[in-house]
Amino acid sequence: MKNVLNMVLAAVAIGLSVSPVYAEDKELELAKKNIVKNFKGVNPQNIFHSPIPGLYEVSSPPRFFYVSADGRYVLDGDIIEKRTKRNISQGPRNMSVAAAIKAIGEDTMIIFGDKSLKHTVTVFTDIDCVYCRKLHNEIKKYNDLGIRIRYMAYPRAGLDSSSFKKLEDVWCSKDRKKAMTLAKSGKPVKSIKCKNPVAAHLSLVYMMGISGTPALVLENGQIVPGYIPAARLSAALNQMKK
Repeated sequence: MKNVLNMVLAAVAIGLSVSPVYAEDKELELAKKNIVKNFKGVNPQNIFHSPIPGLYEVSSPPRFFYVSADGRYVLDGDIIEKRTKRNISQGPRNMSVAAAIKAIGEDTMIIFGDKSLKHTVTVFTDIDCVYCRKLHNEIKKYNDLGIRIRYMAYPRAGLDSSSFKKLEDVWCSKDRKKAMTLAKSGKPVKSIKCKNPVAAHLSLVYMMGISGTPALVLENGQIVPGYIPAARLSAALNQMKK
Protein backbone atom coordinates (compact mmCIF):
# COMPACT_ATOMS: atom_id res chain seq x y z
CA MET A 1 0.00 0.00 0.00
CA LYS A 2 2.82 2.34 0.89
CA ASN A 3 4.53 1.66 -2.49
CA VAL A 4 1.27 2.39 -4.35
CA LEU A 5 0.84 5.65 -2.43
CA ASN A 6 4.41 6.66 -3.28
CA MET A 7 3.76 5.95 -6.94
CA VAL A 8 0.58 8.06 -6.88
CA LEU A 9 2.39 10.96 -5.16
CA ALA A 10 5.22 10.72 -7.66
CA ALA A 11 2.74 10.79 -10.55
CA VAL A 12 1.01 13.86 -9.09
CA ALA A 13 4.38 15.57 -8.62
CA ILE A 14 5.31 14.86 -12.23
CA GLY A 15 1.94 16.19 -13.37
CA LEU A 16 2.41 19.39 -11.38
CA SER A 17 5.90 19.92 -12.77
CA VAL A 18 4.83 19.33 -16.38
CA SER A 19 1.58 21.33 -16.46
CA PRO A 20 3.06 24.87 -16.09
CA VAL A 21 5.64 24.14 -18.80
CA TYR A 22 2.88 22.93 -21.12
CA ALA A 23 0.83 26.07 -20.42
CA GLU A 24 3.90 28.23 -21.03
CA ASP A 25 4.58 26.47 -24.32
CA LYS A 26 1.00 27.09 -25.42
CA GLU A 27 1.41 30.79 -24.67
CA LEU A 28 4.66 30.89 -26.63
CA GLU A 29 3.17 29.08 -29.62
CA LEU A 30 0.22 31.48 -29.74
CA ALA A 31 2.56 34.46 -29.48
CA LYS A 32 4.70 33.06 -32.30
CA LYS A 33 1.65 32.82 -34.58
CA ASN A 34 0.62 36.40 -33.84
CA ILE A 35 4.12 37.81 -34.25
CA VAL A 36 4.90 35.96 -37.49
CA LYS A 37 1.55 37.14 -38.86
CA ASN A 38 2.43 40.78 -38.11
CA PHE A 39 6.14 40.76 -38.96
CA LYS A 40 7.11 39.52 -42.41
CA GLY A 41 10.25 37.42 -42.60
CA VAL A 42 10.51 36.61 -38.88
CA ASN A 43 11.41 32.98 -38.22
CA PRO A 44 9.22 31.54 -35.40
CA GLN A 45 12.28 29.65 -34.14
CA ASN A 46 13.81 33.05 -33.29
CA ILE A 47 10.99 34.09 -30.94
CA PHE A 48 11.46 33.52 -27.21
CA HIS A 49 10.04 34.51 -23.84
CA SER A 50 11.57 37.68 -22.39
CA PRO A 51 12.11 38.36 -18.67
CA ILE A 52 8.91 40.48 -18.76
CA PRO A 53 5.65 38.46 -18.86
CA GLY A 54 3.69 39.02 -22.06
CA LEU A 55 6.70 40.44 -23.92
CA TYR A 56 8.67 38.31 -26.38
CA GLU A 57 12.22 38.51 -27.77
CA VAL A 58 12.39 38.55 -31.55
CA SER A 59 15.63 38.08 -33.45
CA SER A 60 15.52 38.90 -37.16
CA PRO A 61 19.22 39.38 -37.94
CA PRO A 62 20.59 41.96 -37.62
CA ARG A 63 17.55 43.34 -35.81
CA PHE A 64 16.59 42.43 -32.25
CA PHE A 65 13.47 43.78 -30.56
CA TYR A 66 10.56 42.92 -28.27
CA VAL A 67 6.93 42.35 -29.25
CA SER A 68 3.72 41.93 -27.26
CA ALA A 69 2.00 38.53 -27.36
CA ASP A 70 -0.68 39.79 -29.77
CA GLY A 71 1.93 41.21 -32.16
CA ARG A 72 0.56 44.77 -31.87
CA TYR A 73 3.23 46.53 -29.84
CA VAL A 74 6.99 46.77 -30.39
CA LEU A 75 9.69 47.74 -27.91
CA ASP A 76 12.95 48.68 -29.62
CA GLY A 77 15.30 49.16 -26.70
CA ASP A 78 17.13 47.55 -23.80
CA ILE A 79 15.85 45.72 -20.76
CA ILE A 80 17.99 46.49 -17.70
CA GLU A 81 17.85 44.30 -14.60
CA LYS A 82 17.57 46.91 -11.86
CA ARG A 83 19.25 45.01 -9.04
CA THR A 84 22.39 44.03 -10.97
CA LYS A 85 22.18 46.86 -13.57
CA ARG A 86 22.82 44.19 -16.20
CA ASN A 87 21.75 44.89 -19.78
CA ILE A 88 19.77 41.74 -20.57
CA SER A 89 19.23 42.75 -24.20
CA GLN A 90 22.87 43.30 -25.17
CA GLY A 91 23.86 39.63 -25.55
CA PRO A 92 20.97 38.58 -27.81
CA ARG A 93 21.31 41.81 -29.83
CA ASN A 94 25.02 41.15 -30.40
CA MET A 95 24.26 37.58 -31.48
CA SER A 96 21.73 38.88 -34.01
CA VAL A 97 24.29 41.29 -35.51
CA ALA A 98 26.97 38.57 -35.65
CA ALA A 99 24.55 36.20 -37.40
CA ALA A 100 23.70 38.81 -40.05
CA ILE A 101 27.36 39.50 -40.80
CA LYS A 102 28.11 35.78 -41.01
CA ALA A 103 25.19 35.31 -43.39
CA ILE A 104 26.35 38.01 -45.80
CA GLY A 105 29.65 36.15 -46.17
CA GLU A 106 33.34 36.95 -46.31
CA ASP A 107 33.33 36.75 -50.10
CA THR A 108 31.59 40.14 -50.10
CA MET A 109 34.28 41.71 -47.91
CA ILE A 110 37.78 43.10 -48.47
CA ILE A 111 40.02 41.39 -45.94
CA PHE A 112 43.44 42.37 -44.63
CA GLY A 113 45.10 39.57 -42.68
CA ASP A 114 44.68 35.80 -42.81
CA LYS A 115 42.54 33.48 -40.72
CA SER A 116 45.45 32.46 -38.52
CA LEU A 117 45.29 35.81 -36.71
CA LYS A 118 43.86 35.75 -33.18
CA HIS A 119 41.07 38.30 -33.67
CA THR A 120 38.72 39.32 -36.47
CA VAL A 121 37.10 42.75 -36.56
CA THR A 122 34.59 43.82 -39.22
CA VAL A 123 34.84 47.49 -40.16
CA PHE A 124 32.10 49.42 -41.95
CA THR A 125 34.08 52.00 -43.89
CA ASP A 126 33.72 55.03 -46.14
CA ILE A 127 36.40 56.23 -48.55
CA ASP A 128 36.17 59.93 -47.67
CA CYS A 129 35.98 59.55 -43.87
CA VAL A 130 39.11 61.00 -42.19
CA TYR A 131 39.18 58.44 -39.38
CA CYS A 132 38.53 55.58 -41.83
CA ARG A 133 41.72 56.65 -43.62
CA LYS A 134 43.55 56.90 -40.30
CA LEU A 135 42.51 53.36 -39.44
CA HIS A 136 43.60 52.09 -42.85
CA ASN A 137 47.01 53.73 -42.45
CA GLU A 138 47.51 51.42 -39.46
CA ILE A 139 46.35 48.27 -41.22
CA LYS A 140 49.77 46.60 -40.88
CA LYS A 141 49.85 47.43 -37.16
CA TYR A 142 46.46 45.77 -36.67
CA ASN A 143 47.65 42.66 -38.51
CA ASP A 144 50.98 42.59 -36.63
CA LEU A 145 49.03 42.68 -33.36
CA GLY A 146 46.94 39.70 -34.44
CA ILE A 147 43.86 41.57 -35.68
CA ARG A 148 42.32 40.62 -39.00
CA ILE A 149 40.36 43.48 -40.57
CA ARG A 150 37.31 42.74 -42.73
CA TYR A 151 35.99 45.77 -44.60
CA MET A 152 32.34 46.25 -45.45
CA ALA A 153 31.02 49.28 -47.33
CA TYR A 154 29.23 52.18 -45.69
CA PRO A 155 28.93 55.16 -48.05
CA ARG A 156 27.61 57.67 -45.54
CA ALA A 157 26.22 59.98 -48.24
CA GLY A 158 23.88 57.19 -49.35
CA LEU A 159 22.90 55.57 -52.62
CA ASP A 160 24.12 57.11 -55.88
CA SER A 161 26.48 59.46 -54.03
CA SER A 162 30.11 60.11 -54.87
CA SER A 163 31.12 58.00 -51.84
CA PHE A 164 28.91 55.16 -53.05
CA LYS A 165 30.53 55.28 -56.50
CA LYS A 166 34.06 55.26 -55.04
CA LEU A 167 33.27 52.16 -52.98
CA GLU A 168 31.76 50.44 -56.02
CA ASP A 169 34.97 51.15 -57.96
CA VAL A 170 37.02 49.59 -55.16
CA TRP A 171 34.83 46.49 -54.92
CA CYS A 172 34.84 46.06 -58.72
CA SER A 173 38.65 46.22 -58.97
CA LYS A 174 40.63 43.12 -59.82
CA ASP A 175 42.85 43.77 -56.79
CA ARG A 176 40.43 45.04 -54.17
CA LYS A 177 43.02 45.47 -51.41
CA LYS A 178 45.27 47.58 -53.63
CA ALA A 179 42.28 49.61 -54.81
CA MET A 180 41.18 50.22 -51.20
CA THR A 181 44.63 51.54 -50.29
CA LEU A 182 44.71 53.78 -53.37
CA ALA A 183 41.23 55.18 -52.68
CA LYS A 184 42.02 55.82 -49.01
CA SER A 185 45.10 57.74 -50.14
CA GLY A 186 42.90 60.03 -52.19
CA LYS A 187 44.03 58.53 -55.48
CA PRO A 188 41.61 57.59 -58.28
CA VAL A 189 40.60 53.99 -58.87
CA LYS A 190 39.71 52.83 -62.37
CA SER A 191 35.95 52.76 -62.79
CA ILE A 192 34.65 49.31 -63.74
CA LYS A 193 31.02 48.29 -63.57
CA CYS A 194 30.26 44.97 -61.91
CA LYS A 195 27.83 43.24 -59.63
CA ASN A 196 28.92 44.35 -56.15
CA PRO A 197 27.74 44.20 -52.51
CA VAL A 198 27.90 47.93 -51.68
CA ALA A 199 24.11 48.44 -51.68
CA ALA A 200 23.59 45.26 -49.63
CA HIS A 201 26.17 46.39 -47.08
CA LEU A 202 24.50 49.80 -46.82
CA SER A 203 21.11 48.17 -46.25
CA LEU A 204 22.63 46.14 -43.40
CA VAL A 205 24.05 49.33 -41.89
CA TYR A 206 20.61 50.93 -41.78
CA MET A 207 19.07 47.86 -40.15
CA MET A 208 21.82 47.82 -37.51
CA GLY A 209 21.26 51.47 -36.72
CA ILE A 210 24.90 52.42 -37.35
CA SER A 211 25.25 56.16 -37.94
CA GLY A 212 28.97 56.89 -38.22
CA THR A 213 32.22 55.65 -39.73
CA PRO A 214 34.31 53.79 -39.08
CA ALA A 215 32.05 51.37 -37.21
CA LEU A 216 33.75 48.30 -35.75
CA VAL A 217 31.92 45.05 -35.13
CA LEU A 218 33.66 42.57 -32.85
CA GLU A 219 33.41 38.81 -33.28
CA ASN A 220 30.64 38.60 -30.68
CA GLY A 221 28.54 41.13 -32.65
CA GLN A 222 29.23 44.10 -30.37
CA ILE A 223 29.24 47.37 -32.32
CA VAL A 224 31.96 49.84 -31.35
CA PRO A 225 31.69 53.27 -32.99
CA GLY A 226 34.75 55.20 -34.17
CA TYR A 227 38.45 54.73 -34.77
CA ILE A 228 40.46 52.86 -32.14
CA PRO A 229 44.27 52.80 -32.42
CA ALA A 230 45.71 49.36 -33.10
CA ALA A 231 47.48 48.98 -29.74
CA ARG A 232 44.38 49.98 -27.73
CA LEU A 233 42.09 47.71 -29.76
CA SER A 234 44.50 44.79 -29.35
CA ALA A 235 44.61 45.27 -25.57
CA ALA A 236 40.81 45.41 -25.35
CA LEU A 237 40.35 42.30 -27.50
CA ASN A 238 42.94 40.33 -25.55
CA GLN A 239 41.20 41.30 -22.30
CA MET A 240 37.86 40.08 -23.68
CA LYS A 241 39.38 36.70 -24.58
CA LYS A 242 40.41 36.05 -20.96
